[in-house]
Amino acid sequence: ARRGPAPAAPAAAGAFVVEDDYARFLGHTSTPPPALLRDDTDGRVITINSLTKAAAPSLRVGCVVARGPVMQRIRALRIVDDLFVPRPLQETAVELVTGAGWNAHLRFLSATLGERMTALTTALAIELPQCGFTRPQGGFSLWLELPRGVDDADLARRAEGAGVAVGAGRHFVVAEQDTAHLRLCVAGVDLPRIADAVQRLASAF
Repeated sequence: ARRGPAPAAPAAAGAFVVEDDYARFLGHTSTPPPALLRDDTDGRVITINSLTKAAAPSLRVGCVVARGPVMQRIRALRIVDDLFVPRPLQETAVELVTGAGWNAHLRFLSATLGERMTALTTALAIELPQCGFTRPQGGFSLWLELPRGVDDADLARRAEGAGVAVGAGRHFVVAEQDTAHLRLCVAGVDLPRIADAVQRLASAF
């Protein structure tokens, strides 16, 4: 219901939609919906994607996809700003995504992230029932809502002292929050260590 008017609304307002689609390859169970660009006939949608999260943190390759005059302007700006992405990096990226193992890698990535997120949410429900969260359907981070009065930065420091690294929510938002949050990430945590990490976080309370 929300996708239908999306491309038409910016055209009526003389504006553009920037679709940050970096997590397209990080879904846990289902196929992601098509990009908004698919339904854009007026050149009003600019889609941004990246290989960094799905392939390797050091593979800093992204792409911008658009149509019409806005794409021509973006292309011209990129030429002025940085000339081009280094050729070896481009060829590495092309070889990666066209290779026989790419789709198998994405399936493995999806299953692995889903397993880790299930382990995380299960442990949180047991160890930190006073906190709230919604299980993500994709990605590698969970937004943990803290009880009122708990300082996220102070809790993050105490968690680090207990041996687990978490992100204070205030560093990931631009507006004031009604309640504090922590950003929990499972990207670099092996499945057997997740329950222990949550126990360490609970001890920091």
